Amino acid sequence: MQKLTWDIQYLSPPSAIKYCKKCGKKTEHLCSGLFRINAQRKYLDIWLIYKCSDCDSTWNMTIYSRINPKSITHEILDGFNSNNRELSKIYAMNTELIRKNGAEVGLPKYKILGDNINFNTPIELHIKSSYPSRLKVSSLLREKMNLSQNAFEQMITSGSIRSTSGLDLKKCRLQADVILIIDKE
Repeated sequence: MQKLTWDIQYLSPPSAIKYCKKCGKKTEHLCSGLFRINAQRKYLDIWLIYKCSDCDSTWNMTIYSRINPKSITHEILDGFNSNNRELSKIYAMNTELIRKNGAEVGLPKYKILGDNINFNTPIELHIKSSYPSRLKVSSLLREKMNLSQNAFEQMITSGSIRSTSGLDLKKCRLQADVILIIDKE
């Protein structure tokens, strides 16, 4: 059985979809990559700044509220102060944090890196992602394999595509690593 790996490369973090007071409707808010830090006596509040895609008004997504600075490592605190791009990406990709802040999570822009599938041999396909995502595994497979919805469903029904862990491939979302078996026979 041939092993094949697809890596999901994120081109941008997911947008946060929430009500914009200035626009008067729900809009996409895009991560600016900047942090806002406010000191209240011995405590800190730390936010990641998002901007409305329509009007550029800002929304601060809470990362920490009333936290003692000593409870954060010095390196991470420096990252907040210097608006470290990698640190902002880690928090912007945290879909659970976005939801906790009352926003819906949009789909990130991405690219699928990896070889195309040769249906003549059985394949063990690993789909790897550095972050959990709202992307559906079925959408990734259909996009990379150029399959229609109907053809994809026929392959699932016939057992040509199956998950090693028993995931429902029509509904499951992308996690860190998904392993599939693809066998036309």
